[in-house]
Amino acid sequence: MGELRYVELKDIANENIHVLGRMGKQRQPLPVFFNGAGVEVVVTGSELWIDVETDSDVNEMWIAVEINGAFMARQMLLPGEHSLCLFRSMEQTTPKRVRFYRELQAMNDDPKVKLLIKGFKLDGEFQKVPQYSRKIEFIGDSITSGEGSYGAFDDVDWIPMYMSASANYGPMTAKALGADYHLISQGGWGVFVGWDNDVRHNLPSVYEKVCGLANGEMNKALGAADEYDFSSWQPDAVIVNLGTNDDTSFNQPEFVNPDDGRVYKMRVNDDGTRSRDDELKIVDAVVNFLTMIRKHNPKAEIIWCYGMLGSNLNLVLTEGINKYKEKAGDEKVSFFQLPNTTMDTFGSHMHPGPKSHQNATKELVDYLRNKLGWVD
Repeated sequence: MGELRYVELKDIANENIHVLGRMGKQRQPLPVFFNGAGVEVVVTGSELWIDVETDSDVNEMWIAVEINGAFMARQMLLPGEHSLCLFRSMEQTTPKRVRFYRELQAMNDDPKVKLLIKGFKLDGEFQKVPQYSRKIEFIGDSITSGEGSYGAFDDVDWIPMYMSASANYGPMTAKALGADYHLISQGGWGVFVGWDNDVRHNLPSVYEKVCGLANGEMNKALGAADEYDFSSWQPDAVIVNLGTNDDTSFNQPEFVNPDDGRVYKMRVNDDGTRSRDDELKIVDAVVNFLTMIRKHNPKAEIIWCYGMLGSNLNLVLTEGINKYKEKAGDEKVSFFQLPNTTMDTFGSHMHPGPKSHQNATKELVDYLRNKLGWVD
């Protein structure tokens, strides 16, 4: 093994590093806001380390590592500065493609959570990272945050350990198609309302920021609240997987919004059916969100996926999609039914487990290949 040298991220040539996920203007150190986001490098040498800084209050950071496309490790990082060995004692001259990424979703309720990537220590050389010819953006809730993708069926604690990008239909779909990807997701949020009738918890309200899900002065200083530059990364396909929490809200107690003091509740009729007035709120939210997505992604195929935790809102969501298509004259929008999670494919916290994510990946990959003509 040779002598290790330290290289800050800013000193790595652009063609020799690929930044995964949405990013703002800051590059040194690099803030990593979303699950699945991080960095990818190709290096020679026998040893590689990465230097990062983390912080949190109650939600510890989790990260993962892949080498040459194979999953190698995931671990918790407590607050502080860390130098992590990604590999050592490997053959000196052989290039290794290394991906380091965040497992944990953006944590809307913990403004201290952060992951900063500072640089690498290595005894080899950086090489050019092959470019991706395909790009996919995934927008969703706890399913897209990979909640439940690790852990046993009986594990019900709501903690970061059970969230992931490594066992998640989004990254799995992107990998199967050889695509770069972005994840924008938050557990419990909907297209119109959160699972608990909190109307503040909808993805459209944060979509246009770098990471509108990350609160507090620290995240603001890192650029999370800045307007996102959509021109910096244009996807071929945008996958929206929302509606599960909007559906759940009909069966939850009313919510008093501390911001305005008003009471909010998605209502059901005496016969147990959903209030039509409240269904139409979701329909309008779908129309407005598709309009927003199309504004920023003019050439992308937009696919609204749904069904991994039930399909009660199929008709409501498709009504919104069809209303948007008729209004906008946009035929590059479709609805795709994902396979439901069954008792033998649940993971922890009554969420989709690895097998459920694999089933969804298989169906979605086939659909995208046919829809976009992506033939390897």
